[in-house]
Amino acid sequence: MKLYYDKRLKDPTYYAQQGIRNGKKTTTRNVKNFGKHSELLKITDDPEAYVREEIKKMNEEYLIGRVTFNLTADFNEKVKHTQDAASASNWVNIGYFFLQYIMEGLNLKEFFSQKSSGRKVTFDCFTISRFLTYARILDPRSKFATWNHLASYYEQPCFDYQHILRFMDLLETNYDSYLEWLFKNSNSVVKRDTSVLYYDCTNFYFECEQPDEDVVDEVTGEIINGLRKFGISKEHRPNPIVEMGLFMDSRGIPITMCLHPGNTSEQATAVPLEKEVLQMLDGAKFIYCADAGLGSYNIRKFNSMGGRAFIVTQSIKKLSDTLKKSVFNDFDYKLLSNDAPVKISGMKEFDRHLEENLKLYNDFAYKIIDADKAVDLGLYEEKILKNGKVKRVKATGLLKQRIIITFSRKMMEYQRAVRERQIERAKKLLEKKDPEEIKKGPNDIKRFMKRVTHTKSGEKAAVEYLLDEAKIAEEEKYDGYYAVATNLLDPAKDILDVSHERYQIEDCFRIIKTNFTGRPVNHRLPNRIKAHFLIRYTALLVYRLLEAKLDDQETRVTPQDLITTLRNMNVTNIHDVEYMALYNGSRALDALEQLTSLNLDRLHYKPKDLNGKIKKILR
Repeated sequence: MKLYYDKRLKDPTYYAQQGIRNGKKTTTRNVKNFGKHSELLKITDDPEAYVREEIKKMNEEYLIGRVTFNLTADFNEKVKHTQDAASASNWVNIGYFFLQYIMEGLNLKEFFSQKSSGRKVTFDCFTISRFLTYARILDPRSKFATWNHLASYYEQPCFDYQHILRFMDLLETNYDSYLEWLFKNSNSVVKRDTSVLYYDCTNFYFECEQPDEDVVDEVTGEIINGLRKFGISKEHRPNPIVEMGLFMDSRGIPITMCLHPGNTSEQATAVPLEKEVLQMLDGAKFIYCADAGLGSYNIRKFNSMGGRAFIVTQSIKKLSDTLKKSVFNDFDYKLLSNDAPVKISGMKEFDRHLEENLKLYNDFAYKIIDADKAVDLGLYEEKILKNGKVKRVKATGLLKQRIIITFSRKMMEYQRAVRERQIERAKKLLEKKDPEEIKKGPNDIKRFMKRVTHTKSGEKAAVEYLLDEAKIAEEEKYDGYYAVATNLLDPAKDILDVSHERYQIEDCFRIIKTNFTGRPVNHRLPNRIKAHFLIRYTALLVYRLLEAKLDDQETRVTPQDLITTLRNMNVTNIHDVEYMALYNGSRALDALEQLTSLNLDRLHYKPKDLNGKIKKILR
């Protein structure tokens, strides 16, 4: 601050004048009125020297972040008029500073510098990449809407919508190298643990009615499959879908991803992507872990080579009769907690309401069965026919593995409670006596119904639907049982602990679809669809890295609380003198401050301080 007064006047008014650099704009503002020269003569013989001394004190306090301003407010003054069709908010978000703190370690500025070198690129790829990633986490919208709301970020980035589309084309061109770059550079942010790799697939639907057509390359004759295809959807939506496969490390942080047409068998996606992961990891050994749908004979066989191993969920219903007898045979079961012998019949009958049985109620019984014959597991392998089609045939080869069977009283009661509610709903449906309403599905209540026909000689058959008691009894046999297959010889508890961590990959999909508003996808061109998923993947990686660093300092913040905090961290410009926070403190903000020390838990910010913070984390 400096002294300002009009030297031409006989009785000038003395002001403290503040120089302000707000982004690209530089201005000055009178922040304190000390009064006229004649008024100051009543308290001092030298008004100018007195005011200079007061301003010196103000500057000393300003340096330590404390200053008092005299600002006037004219309640008749109108807001600044613009030619915009709609009024815009004046608040801007600074929560993305924390996201950039993590992205700094990914070194994406160098990546895009390398990929755009020698090309006629007139836009800043790094800046576009940053704000598309921020937007997917903080304010998920379409690309056009994201571009239209760039003014809601403190930096006020400037690029055109066409630049976003051209950037997406460049990003898709470098699809594989981009994913590899993210993985290798993420090690500088959080030490990656690749001892166990989890794999799973999910689908994303598109708001269109027709699938993409397959195209034949006129030069090579190669058939290029369309990306949006009709496939099996858990939501039963009548829309084309795209399948996404994701590899995740043992800390829940993504490693890489793949995209396939919606009608692709998920079992055919695991091994090709795993081969790419092996190249990224320089052939390192790891344990492949997945659910039953991604544990085919081919996948298990592939992960029995090169020092790798597998832990996959095993369907007990698909086991051979010999192995099923071994499962339901009440011998050789032990408690998982202490290896003490236990009977399943006893696990089913004890009074769980007694306090002395609480520990047993929370425990598991387990048994290990050797199963080297693949045919005993009901597995199939995929063989490519001469016409190029893939056929699933019964696997008859040998595969060294063990089946770990577990039984949980708590799980048994949960499954039976769910079934009882389903049976009650099935009974209500039967009361309607409407055959057209009763069409069985593999996992719905109608599986408990059976169709019975009655006829007399020469008469039309009468159709009746009844509750299938045999089906219910057969399904009850499996209540509480769970199984995993593995070629490891480690203790059962260690193997089951690894398998139970599969929930984290479901968390990844939930974050993408729910927190990042991942559905529906509105892009049409294959290259734009792939680029769109790369941006989503980047956002997931950045969020998971931030979450991992918070976990390292033993601070647990839920995804909803963390994202809500970042979204609400808005500030507003007060007369170009300061930015005032429009958010409150929270445990999530305390955790972020403890991690980054960015000092974004203040009520007031000097513009140059915010400029310095973002400049520091963008270096």
